[in-house]
Amino acid sequence: MQADGSIAAVSGDYSLNLGQYSRAAIERAGLLATGLPLASRAGRSVVTREVHALVQRLAQQMLLDYRLFSPRNAQDAMVVEPQMAEYRPEPAKLSNGDTLALSRFAYLRRHGNDMVLESPRAGALFRICDPAIAATLAALSRPQKIGNLRRQAAALDLYLLGLLLNAGILIKLDAKDGDGLRANEGDGNLVLWDFHDLVFHTRSTEGRHTDPVGGAYAYAAAVPPLPALRPPWPGKSVSLDKFSQPEPASPFARLLRARHSTRDFDDRNPVTLGELAQFLGTTARVLSEWKSGADGGASPEMTYTSRPYPAAGSAYELELYLAVSNCEGLARGFYHYDAGGHALVTLDASPEQLRALLAAAEFAMDASGPPQVLITIAARFGRVSWKYSSIAYSLVLKDVGCMIQTFYLAAADMGLGGCAIGTSNIDLFAKMTGLEFHIEGPVGQFALGRGAHRPTPGESEMDLG
Repeated sequence: MQADGSIAAVSGDYSLNLGQYSRAAIERAGLLATGLPLASRAGRSVVTREVHALVQRLAQQMLLDYRLFSPRNAQDAMVVEPQMAEYRPEPAKLSNGDTLALSRFAYLRRHGNDMVLESPRAGALFRICDPAIAATLAALSRPQKIGNLRRQAAALDLYLLGLLLNAGILIKLDAKDGDGLRANEGDGNLVLWDFHDLVFHTRSTEGRHTDPVGGAYAYAAAVPPLPALRPPWPGKSVSLDKFSQPEPASPFARLLRARHSTRDFDDRNPVTLGELAQFLGTTARVLSEWKSGADGGASPEMTYTSRPYPAAGSAYELELYLAVSNCEGLARGFYHYDAGGHALVTLDASPEQLRALLAAAEFAMDASGPPQVLITIAARFGRVSWKYSSIAYSLVLKDVGCMIQTFYLAAADMGLGGCAIGTSNIDLFAKMTGLEFHIEGPVGQFALGRGAHRPTPGESEMDLG
């Protein structure tokens, strides 16, 4: 309860105001501490409507868990923990004649003292409280008819199975799907993903889980920091100083030393459209295009391009999306860079989404304001995974590193400021573009603009959020 009569959800130093409610509604909402039945929100009374509004606000902030209570043994069978704001526990419709199997992206692991069932496709994780459920789910490594499955474990009722199906933990198979191995699971683009790649993509970005991201210093109390310089090996040392010149010998060498991170920008003197065009042309424009058979063979034929930065297998899967906050000659908005046509194409993102994207970058950099131009580096994953197995996502990230260094060098050469950002929100990007997160999604960001000041010694080179 707050001094003004409102109530707030508080965690550590963070507080979220939830609004003002009647005393009767607050008393009923107090049942959320142990469990408020979903059915209790039905009705038209003023108190019921107030409780419903409060529950909606809590759900939007992912502050609610959903308990599946088993009357059979008076225990929780499973607790559903949302990982995305839009998630609601709505079961898919099933019958005993349907055939189910575990998704190949589903996995069971220890989390604290619990066993949790997860998938990078799911909007929630499922904390398993009844060991019989975990044991029976293991049987779904092979397709099973629901009727047969329920005879083995009464705990697996249709509601629970429907929740897991709706979340993508389970898949429903038709006769044509056979044993369900490498099934497209309702989306043919998923065939191109290996399990470990999709898990890494979703868990190393924001938007599809609730774990801390970025500089949380989670292990500072347990492990001391490693030294900046590795202790020398005990073998014979060969000094290179006498072979090196004290100052850079070429303009390129001087450019490498001039590269630095800039987090604050001069908004009274923003980057211009002409400078932005030069920057994109220097770093990312398509230089040539050709066709060739896979690995030089006659078939299948693929198209390839050449660009200013190196890319694995010449796939050039990276795409650039620009959130423009302050650029002379270019309207505020969200754009895609057409590398083949050297043009910016406007995308229909909302002002609220644009503000959220820029605000997240400002927070990640610990800056005094948003970047003048925020470049989101996205990947068309299938360009790489169509050819490469087991290493596809790691190759994408290596390409991102090459592109970011190219950005830094171009910015330094042009007298502009730039800063790589280690976080990105794949769910927000999906909403702004209308693209599924596993088809094309963000894998890096770079802030660009006219710097407000030169860096001081000790400033880090990359901000990881």
